[in-house]
Amino acid sequence: MTSKRILVVDDEERIREVVRMCLVKLACWQVIVASSGEEAIQTAIAEVPDAILLDVSMPGMNGLETLQHLQRQPQTAPIPVIFLTAKVQPNEQLQYKQLGVAGLIVKPFDPLQISKEISLLVGW
Repeated sequence: MTSKRILVVDDEERIREVVRMCLVKLACWQVIVASSGEEAIQTAIAEVPDAILLDVSMPGMNGLETLQHLQRQPQTAPIPVIFLTAKVQPNEQLQYKQLGVAGLIVKPFDPLQISKEISLLVGW
């Protein structure tokens, strides 16, 4: 498997670190982290990752707003985005799908399976 570059965006440091460690150790992927929507947009433009794992509930610019900004930028629009969220109502799942996200990973997630989930959602 070729090494992928993943941008992990979450305002909780523990979540960023667990995801980063699992993706590096288990999938041998390169992981870039951001702690806010604003930082995610700047990092995605500068680094152009293969996929973005984006927390929905963040202070300031939330995941939905961040997604909209990413979709408007020519260099980041083609990057698949997977939402990471603890809130999963059926109507929200439909809304996320209509927004063009590649998929949804629910918190709490299985750290040992997260790289497989990402791969399945983006078709790697």
